[in-house]
Amino acid sequence: MDTSGSWDEDEDEEFEFSRNYFLAKELASSAKKSKHKLTDIDVVDEQELREAASRIQPKHEDEIALLLDSYKTMYPEWLLALRCGFGLLMYGFGSKKTLIEDFASTALTEYPVVVINGYLQSINLKQAMIALAEVLWDQMKTKRRVSYRELPKSQLNFQSMDELLTFLDQAEIDDVDFFVCVVIHNIDGPGLRDSEIQQYLARLAACARIRIVATIDHVNAPLFWDKNMAHTQFNWCWYHVPTFAPYKVEGMFYPMILAHGSASQTVKTATIVLLSLTRNAQSVFKVLAEHQLSHPDEGMPISDLYSVCRERFLVSSQVTLNSHLTEFKDHELVKIKKHSDGQDCLHIPLTSEALQKVVLEIN
Repeated sequence: MDTSGSWDEDEDEEFEFSRNYFLAKELASSAKKSKHKLTDIDVVDEQELREAASRIQPKHEDEIALLLDSYKTMYPEWLLALRCGFGLLMYGFGSKKTLIEDFASTALTEYPVVVINGYLQSINLKQAMIALAEVLWDQMKTKRRVSYRELPKSQLNFQSMDELLTFLDQAEIDDVDFFVCVVIHNIDGPGLRDSEIQQYLARLAACARIRIVATIDHVNAPLFWDKNMAHTQFNWCWYHVPTFAPYKVEGMFYPMILAHGSASQTVKTATIVLLSLTRNAQSVFKVLAEHQLSHPDEGMPISDLYSVCRERFLVSSQVTLNSHLTEFKDHELVKIKKHSDGQDCLHIPLTSEALQKVVLEIN
């Protein structure tokens, strides 16, 4: 049987395909490339863009409401999981903030609830844990623990996170079914992505009287936790609860890609961060702000800031001041620049108008 003809045809087809492929590559490489750049996009003011976005009519509201309502049948199961010592981790497309808050307000009426908004850019986790400690302290006094009634709440003067976690783990309460529920919106949020913070949250979840109800939205969020954290400390029960609801609140604190950063947004962000800090830290920041407003072209030497703060009894040592400055620098509220004489000076990266608004807000 003669097959030479078909063989030649196959070779010709393969050769023609190869020739066309390399010819196309050659033409593509020689084609004129666009000179347009991403920076050429005509971006608008952030406030204007947010106002325009707020006027967009949401779609499928009735269907979303029905979907959220259908999850209410799962509330008894979620409550049972919490009472059995599990943590709840909710995932799925859409904002789950309304769903979790509804669950807490309807199914957890017999238990104290503390909310942590992980979608904020910066979170003071220690302050949240102090609030938890105060809740447990009150419960220890009301659950017939007579020995605690005589002690004032001012005794809750914890110097470190380890002391706080030890207290939370060893809280003695007679009611065996009692627990405090910690609702964490976006445990994978920007303010909670640090590995050390995740370790603290895992240790918090492992406390006998604490239960965690959290949401995640990032596909890589489970990479935060090793096997021990996920299965032993957090002890997650995973629930797929897509809501398809818009991320209105969660997206409010993220800068928009197609917008200039407005001064009002900068003031808002700085104010949120400062209000999450201690009164002393706010007072130290105001000393620095006063100096910058009166000397806009000069930074404030660290030694001068320490002297003023020491005179006003805001700090007791250089170590205390350094801890405040570290917090300011971590949140990008303060930057260090070299003075003409070589010494380090502190500068707040805000315009005078924006700085005045921030000082007014925290006052």
